[in-house]
Amino acid sequence: MAEDLLVDPVALREEVRAKYREVAVTPEVEFHFHTGGDHALAMGYAPELVDAVPEEAVESFAGVANPFSAGPIAAGSRVLDIGSGAGFDSFVAAHMVGPEGRVVGVDMTLEMLDKARRAAARSGITNVEFREGLAEDLPVEDGWADVVISNGVINLVVDKQRAFAEIWRSLRAGGVIQFADIANGVPVPIEAMRDIDLWSG
Repeated sequence: MAEDLLVDPVALREEVRAKYREVAVTPEVEFHFHTGGDHALAMGYAPELVDAVPEEAVESFAGVANPFSAGPIAAGSRVLDIGSGAGFDSFVAAHMVGPEGRVVGVDMTLEMLDKARRAAARSGITNVEFREGLAEDLPVEDGWADVVISNGVINLVVDKQRAFAEIWRSLRAGGVIQFADIANGVPVPIEAMRDIDLWSG
């Protein structure tokens, strides 16, 4: 229920959009989180995979770990990337699934979507597309995905139950979730959980 949420989801989305708009437009700036190709290598991505990703997507990579560390994705698979940003993980997935597979990246920040689409067009990568949408309202049909991936996004969603319900809806029976995220293992005071600045900061 919306009234049970800790912070206003619309307000949080606007804060998150503002931050990731900066990452898309000015990737050379230093943020309070790591970005770019060196960060991707530190997260365990193979150098050959990073090299295969368009530079526009590499420079705006801001993931928290490597969702592919759970295992590669099979050729021919259909992959849904939630919070795809400039497309780094979507392009990695597109490389893995090959021409018979398909990847749909979903993001809510227009500047990230524009950057990802330009990178795909410039690089001639045709088995990936990027759609505007929210984790809580995914723009794919029921049971479309063989694999759902996400990297550092679920922690920024207020209504996690709704987000996971959308993941289950979008997955085919027997489908797989491979996501990397930030989790807290100690109790957090309720007043801190209601501080919207702590969500995005």
